[in-house]
Amino acid sequence: MKNPIFISLPILALAFAGAVQAQDPSAAPLAGTMAKLESELVARHGEEIRQRLVRGMNQVRSLWRTEDGDAAAFESLVRTHFAAGDATRDQMFERMEIAFEQIGGHLTDLVRELRMHVDLDRGPILPFDQILAGYSPGAHLTEDLFQNKIAFVVLLNFRLTTLQERLAEGHQWSRREWAEARLAQQFGRRVPADVNLAIGEASSRAGAYIAQYNLWMHHALDEQGRRLFPRGLRLISHWNLRDDLKAAYSEKEGLPKQRLIQQVMERIVTQSIPAVVIDSPRVDWKPFSNTVVASSVADFEEGAVPALSEPPSGAPEPDTRYARLLDIYRAVRRADPYSPMAPTLIARRFDENREIPEARVRAMFEQVLASPLAPRVARLIEKRLGRPLEPFDIWYNGFKPRGAYTEAELDAIVSKKYPTAAAFHADIPNILRKLGFSEELSDYLAANIEVHPSRGAGHAFGAGRRGDKAYLRTRVEKGGMNYKGYNIAVHELGHNVEQILSTNRIDHTLLQGVPNTAFTEALAFVFQARDLELLGLASPDEASKALGALDDFWGTYEIAGVALVDMAVWHWMYDNPDATPAQLREATVRISKDVWNRYYASIFRRKDVVLLGVYSHMISSTLYLPDYPIGRMIAFQIKQQMERKGEIGPEFARMAVIGNVIPDLWMTQATGAPVGPEALLKATAEALGRVK
Repeated sequence: MKNPIFISLPILALAFAGAVQAQDPSAAPLAGTMAKLESELVARHGEEIRQRLVRGMNQVRSLWRTEDGDAAAFESLVRTHFAAGDATRDQMFERMEIAFEQIGGHLTDLVRELRMHVDLDRGPILPFDQILAGYSPGAHLTEDLFQNKIAFVVLLNFRLTTLQERLAEGHQWSRREWAEARLAQQFGRRVPADVNLAIGEASSRAGAYIAQYNLWMHHALDEQGRRLFPRGLRLISHWNLRDDLKAAYSEKEGLPKQRLIQQVMERIVTQSIPAVVIDSPRVDWKPFSNTVVASSVADFEEGAVPALSEPPSGAPEPDTRYARLLDIYRAVRRADPYSPMAPTLIARRFDENREIPEARVRAMFEQVLASPLAPRVARLIEKRLGRPLEPFDIWYNGFKPRGAYTEAELDAIVSKKYPTAAAFHADIPNILRKLGFSEELSDYLAANIEVHPSRGAGHAFGAGRRGDKAYLRTRVEKGGMNYKGYNIAVHELGHNVEQILSTNRIDHTLLQGVPNTAFTEALAFVFQARDLELLGLASPDEASKALGALDDFWGTYEIAGVALVDMAVWHWMYDNPDATPAQLREATVRISKDVWNRYYASIFRRKDVVLLGVYSHMISSTLYLPDYPIGRMIAFQIKQQMERKGEIGPEFARMAVIGNVIPDLWMTQATGAPVGPEALLKATAEALGRVK
């Protein structure tokens, strides 16, 4: 996934933008000063400046505090910095754009370097590494820019817009008008530096917790005490657990593995998992009975892991998962008083980050979840499996070409091709050419990407400034990259290509990126869906397109429910601000069951399943999960557009430079239709008529 915490300044600012905060009482006496300035400056520069001047002064006054100065200071600011003429205002815009690109770029570099030992597999994480990773060098930036008055200069001269205005008017705006809107949005809210720092620290702690949440599956035993997984297999939750479950569909004896993984996942959600089994090969664990014993089988170098000094305890993890989530909730709540028009993290994520209202997002998800196509696809899956569905079949991947290969076969192919991160990097130009990018563009993109072995599942860390490199992180095991690492690497490569193009080849760096995270996920899905084609193991045809539509539908059907759980958990936290970790655990388990029972129980013929609560994003990525089902819908629309054009590379490059405008405008320019599930549902219905 794209790194959700640290991104470049223009995009980061949108997390704190879009609304003017409650006025400081000290601003009230400024009314007389404003009236005097209006008369004076209109008389000097003409009636045509009045509306812009009044709007700008009101924007400044709304965020002016006592410490910013008295009426004389306000008056001096307006007289000195109001750009009455178009030429002066053009110069201001151009210089501001350059300045903020530089600030954002340098801050991105700093954050990446400070997080290096937490994000990358470079030996054990030491306590001070986590402190460095939690430090946010940009935490004081917004307040600094208010104190030195740069923020007020921007607000005085550029219009601060609401979501409603952007939705109503944005389709008629020029590119320059959109860039001006994004410039002003950076200062639509004034959150104290200590609040931003607290949010960064809480997010970093949660991220470090998730990055080290591994299970040694050779030591997870079934009900008969059998070892079902190979020696040394270490899977991070939830990503690798889910992917190993998917891979088992191609194995003759995969069903017992899948049932065992489901039990492991449920133990994680309910926090009944024994603390001693987390990232430890020293004990054997029976997830069904939830018992642990010291292991006599070593999956580590002698002496690398100390032996247990006493019999292992089966005591459960002490609700750490939910404590980390509560830490983030309490940190982000501190920003709420500075956001009266988006007074919760929930509102900020939907109205400002995604710029799609929550009600519309929920309706799109429910349109998929309640679709009559879901039971039809489910019965087809049962037919293909030759057995009734089980809850873990929510991750069925038999519509993919990879179903023809076992995980071991794919691992062998990938590890031979990519024994190191450097080997994958060296092959990037070839990968991009296979996707239809020109030789020149492929070489350019590859030269601007660095590939590193990741400690966690993997992520893409983009640049914030033209000319800087993007960074691809994925897991590379000692024996080389395995298929899971490769699949993630191809996904992250999609992120990197979008990041480089939307930074270096866009007309305004203030429009760098895409409308929201769902879009960058969608573009990354375009790459990821072709991972086997890139290995020479599959080729697209009409039959594979039909199977692909069914796979896209089933994947969206699964992740839409996960997203609803994430959304409901955040609503519950806001409704219960004094909750304990144990209470949050109980609520999450209940919400997971409720969503399951509403949309899945009748199809799977089993109630009260908690699997929808297992995603690690829920803990470390602050209401990130809704981006995935939105992204899948977007990805399908993009894929159809590329199929119509018969090319991926040129269309991808065209779409990547549309930039950070509102979602429906981006989608209309990219594909001819707004964001929605209609194209996916139509294609799924057609595919059901072709696939037996």
